[in-house]
Amino acid sequence: MAEKDLENRADYSANNIQVLEGLEAVRKRPAMYIGDIGFKGLHHLIWEVVDNSIDEAMAGYCDTIDTIINIDNSVTVKDNGRGIPTGWHDKEQKSALEVVMTVLHAGGKFDKDTYKVSGGLHGVGVSCVNALSTDLRVEVHREGKLYEQEYKIGKPQYPVREIGTTEKRGTQVTFKPDDTIFQVTEFKYETVANRLRELSFLNKGITLTLTDMRDLDENNEPKHEVFHSEGGLIEFVEYLDQSRERLIPAPMWMEGEKDGVPVEVSMIYNSSYSENVSSFVNNINTPEGGTHVSGFRMALTRTLKAYADKSGILLKEKIEISGDDFREGLTAVISVKVQEPQFEGQTKSKLGNSEVTAAVSNCVQSMLENYLEENPKDARTIVDKVVLAAKARIAAKKAREMVQRKNVLIGSGLPGKLADCAESDPALCEVYLVEGDSAGGSAKQGRDRSVQAILPLRGKILNVEKAQEYRIYENDEIKNIFTALGVQMGKDGDDRALNLDKLRYHKIIIMTDADIDGSHIRTLILTFFYRFMKEIIEKGYLYIAQPPLYLIKKGKEEEYCWTEEQRQAAVKRLAGSGKEDSVGQQRYKGLGEMNPEQLWTTTMNPEFRTLKQVTIESATEADMLFSMLMGDEVPPRRDFIERNAKYANVDA
Repeated sequence: MAEKDLENRADYSANNIQVLEGLEAVRKRPAMYIGDIGFKGLHHLIWEVVDNSIDEAMAGYCDTIDTIINIDNSVTVKDNGRGIPTGWHDKEQKSALEVVMTVLHAGGKFDKDTYKVSGGLHGVGVSCVNALSTDLRVEVHREGKLYEQEYKIGKPQYPVREIGTTEKRGTQVTFKPDDTIFQVTEFKYETVANRLRELSFLNKGITLTLTDMRDLDENNEPKHEVFHSEGGLIEFVEYLDQSRERLIPAPMWMEGEKDGVPVEVSMIYNSSYSENVSSFVNNINTPEGGTHVSGFRMALTRTLKAYADKSGILLKEKIEISGDDFREGLTAVISVKVQEPQFEGQTKSKLGNSEVTAAVSNCVQSMLENYLEENPKDARTIVDKVVLAAKARIAAKKAREMVQRKNVLIGSGLPGKLADCAESDPALCEVYLVEGDSAGGSAKQGRDRSVQAILPLRGKILNVEKAQEYRIYENDEIKNIFTALGVQMGKDGDDRALNLDKLRYHKIIIMTDADIDGSHIRTLILTFFYRFMKEIIEKGYLYIAQPPLYLIKKGKEEEYCWTEEQRQAAVKRLAGSGKEDSVGQQRYKGLGEMNPEQLWTTTMNPEFRTLKQVTIESATEADMLFSMLMGDEVPPRRDFIERNAKYANVDA
């Protein structure tokens, strides 16, 4: 060991122990408090501020919450609640408002008399937002007076001051995220809109608005939406299920309370083959489920099984059913309010309170028993759907076993069309799923053979949204994807769980033509991954390649362009003082139009290529979107296309 290292160790003393004052800890390790410093973490700042207003609404003191994305990408959130207290805090020797804005674990959430339940339970929310913002201004309308305080990087610029009188009440917070901390600083309108819509369903009667000052129409009016629900979870389920064919006339709904835990559930069955259960605790989405989802599933299986046994249908069909069968074609929303929820981590993705299981189970069982007795026709329809699901599950299991017996899923026999790479470490390997043999041939010639594999796909793969599971395992292209990736279905006793232990690539890249057919094929592949390999998306392994749309040439100069704006700029630049028609323009509609060198240069070379990582921002919105785009119901798809037509690139 070097002498310098020994000296450094010898110098280790009390002076080496750092104490981070105030909000410095948040700035030092922001991901510990908001999850990450990327897209999700950025938007988490809005959720923290909005959740404070929602807590006021849940306590009965607020019914309107406005969110504004300003031109400079700062955000303003204002409500008509009681307003954060501004009086003197004896212990901290400063205004209570300043305490809330600058001290971690400070707020009314820890006082059960102030908020019986709340989302921002850790008490670090708005102070974290303050710490991670270059500028923040808070304005409080309270008891006829108007107060304000401003902060820079979490530090007050002056004591809380009274600046006037007011007839309003409530709190207004405006903050600008610190671009030295966040990897992205531009808020996405749709992401914010989806969350506010969700909150309106979960808190019926409350009005939430969203205004985007960055997006003005021809009348110079900003983009604006109002979210309000009187039906609550019933309307939420109808919204999620709008693109599916119903099996029963209307969603079931129940509301109850057990052991101090209020429970609300709404559910409906449809003709699809997928399960869509969304769960919330104190308005916080729990994508990983938890004890409330366990209680729901337990009651669903137990109650429907008892009814099916009693009706004699199972005896007649001579079939064994499992818990999965009861959830095929089910859309449900579960919402519970818990005084002291125990989450796994600050990101709150899974509930751990054991007492919630029994509360949800008892409430759901009571609702279901009443519904089945009062609606025998609908009950028979649901049981028939369960029996059909059981038969399909058995057929799918046989199909998987047959495929595995032929060594397709276990990786010992790779597909003939796969051009594999030399490297064996999955972390270094990537595979391109390429549309067509022609493009596949160019990709095979142009690739880096050491780490890049190519799997050409023939035509359009099966639309898994409309197909029963056993048919999926019979599809050659899907079997080839399973084989090439080296994954298996079946893990920890769950036939449908994906086993990634032998995944051969940590970058799976979808590369299709830049035309309508290419977009359709890409959507089919994305639907397959979302429904059957969601874990690959969640781990960040799935990407979309971005081939150029244009090649602009003049003489020996040439430039590739990925957008219409880039094309126009390139034409103008190469034309110089001459005419634009002197510049050659080639529109790429297919990957096959590029030779191997061009494909490598523009789309496959890690130094210059552009890849879009596929992420799931909101599981509920993603599920609805895939069902709408790839399902049977046409009207919702038509409405979506009409609303989003201005964003589409359609070739003549």
